[in-house]
Amino acid sequence: MSEMYEPEQQEENSNLSIYAALIPVVALILMLAYNVFIYGDDSLGGSNQFILLMGATVAAVVGAVHKVGFDKMMEEVAKNIKATTGPILILLMVGALAGTWLISGVIPTMIYYGLQILNPTIFLAACVVICAVISIATGSSWTTSATVGIALIGIAGALNIPLSMTAGAVLSGAYFGDKLSPMSDTTNLAPAMAGTDLFTHIRYMMITTVPTILVTLAVFIIIGLTRDTTGEIQTDQILTDIKSSFNISPWLFLVPIVVIGLIVKKTPPLIALLIGTLLAATFALIFQPDLVQMIGGGNQLNLRTAYRGIMDSITINIVIPTDNETLKDLFESSGMYGMLGTIWLIICAMVFGGIMDAIGALETISKALLNLFKSTFGLFASTVLSCVTLNVTASDQYLAIVVPGKMFAKAYRDKGLAPENLSRTLEDSGTVTSVLIPWNTCGAYHSGVLGVPVVDYFFYAIFSYLSPIVTLIVAALGYKIRKIVK
Repeated sequence: MSEMYEPEQQEENSNLSIYAALIPVVALILMLAYNVFIYGDDSLGGSNQFILLMGATVAAVVGAVHKVGFDKMMEEVAKNIKATTGPILILLMVGALAGTWLISGVIPTMIYYGLQILNPTIFLAACVVICAVISIATGSSWTTSATVGIALIGIAGALNIPLSMTAGAVLSGAYFGDKLSPMSDTTNLAPAMAGTDLFTHIRYMMITTVPTILVTLAVFIIIGLTRDTTGEIQTDQILTDIKSSFNISPWLFLVPIVVIGLIVKKTPPLIALLIGTLLAATFALIFQPDLVQMIGGGNQLNLRTAYRGIMDSITINIVIPTDNETLKDLFESSGMYGMLGTIWLIICAMVFGGIMDAIGALETISKALLNLFKSTFGLFASTVLSCVTLNVTASDQYLAIVVPGKMFAKAYRDKGLAPENLSRTLEDSGTVTSVLIPWNTCGAYHSGVLGVPVVDYFFYAIFSYLSPIVTLIVAALGYKIRKIVK
């Protein structure tokens, strides 16, 4: 996902009952539900962020009643926000990357050639496969979403394919690759928490992951075959209008190839994205000098207009003029400025998660889930519930892996279950469901990058919500549940 950090040890408050721990959760869910009902898709414009702070306030009151000091709460909040430094910087660089990839013609070139290659019937299934390959190679669903994901969203808009479907297909492929890539931070974190090795974990995940992705692909193929395309727009005019606005060249593919190559070589994502931004800015001056001049606000390209044109594309809203209504949204970028709303959401989510951690609510909820079931299937089910609950309450996928991993490791050993059972379940429910929660760092990131609200793509993010279901089915059937070899 994003750059991995070491999550803090969760606080335990023996005086906090499960009922008290759930008060902030219930309050948050009710407030968010009402807020979304009032604002709809506009709820991420600021009101959801404030609701998260209100949820944090409820948690703080519960903590104060149970004699948790305010300073301790703020300390945990500070730790949580500090831990999101990497993701926040990546978000800013993704905004910069998107701006320079537009003005340089990288994204229009991808759309131009993609329109000629990708048939609307197989487009959604192709999105899954393309993103799966890139995510396995890079180990990052975040990078996949920010590069090929943006391009595929652009192609979908040109093909008149719903962006909600496309985002769901992109994220399904991206999270499949993220789960199985040895370069993924969560794929390394889950076995570390459970007590198994990386490649045993990856091989064991295939039992649930392969059937899930096959079902996902089948659904998108069926959607493609059955979707009515009779009113579909003609692409010839779109191709002509793209070429009239940009100098299209296969050489522009060097930019995404370099970025993907850097990440395959394990270059830190921030550095890779910065290089991708600077390289695209250079290509903009070479291939699109007229556009740089126009955005720079001058009559000729000189040092001043070149500098201003590039900097504006990196930092603020830019619009490439076109008379084609289909292309208008594709020819706009908000740069780093466009990421500020998502960053705001992440910070507010970390405030809520930090206070929940400080008062011991996360620990209390995890223990309650651990005691909920006694059978082997119940142990798997409680792990899934714990991971999903922490993705909702702590707003962070790493905590959704670390906390249940620490809490359940002994329970799995006591039942004679091999640790890869736990590591697989952590990934099947902790990693993939994070993108389904609007205020989770992953949900906020991907919806911000792709420009599609979580509520819109939720239904089509098939791989993410099918994964925990499949892991429970496998557990219920007792299929290849490994025992500890003594």
